[in-house]
Amino acid sequence: MREAEIKALLIDPFNNAPVILLKDLHSNKAMPIWIGESEAMSIALGLQHNEFPRPLSHDLMKEIIEGLGGSVEKVVITNLKEGTYYATVFLRRADGETVEVDARPSDSLALALRMGSPIYIAEDVFAASAIESPFAEEDAFQDFVDYHMNLSQFKKFIG
Repeated sequence: MREAEIKALLIDPFNNAPVILLKDLHSNKAMPIWIGESEAMSIALGLQHNEFPRPLSHDLMKEIIEGLGGSVEKVVITNLKEGTYYATVFLRRADGETVEVDARPSDSLALALRMGSPIYIAEDVFAASAIESPFAEEDAFQDFVDYHMNLSQFKKFIG
């Protein structure tokens, strides 16, 4: 399985449909998933950490799960059949048992954002639909800044 993050929420210019770009955390590849408008709005609110005045469906799901003492262990994009993605939400019950729930990827991602849960993509699904990330150069620069840039060396040049 590939661990991924939601890198971007975009609009497909050909059909004006929202697209989620899931970026593999360990490569420069990403996987696009076209989603519905209401799910895009919910994901956008989750990405911005904004709350709607009244709970949206994914907020309600979060409250129910937490109210029952559970958590979302992870979500996994599990399959791709005839152009449709499938996902599974792994719920951890209060007694520690894990329950697998079939779900649409868009709902799974919106819930994962709210719960702070990791996102994974099955290897075969990723291999079939991954593309080179349009953010590859940005990611490389950020990795350099975060992990390879020696600030004391940098200060020599500006001081």
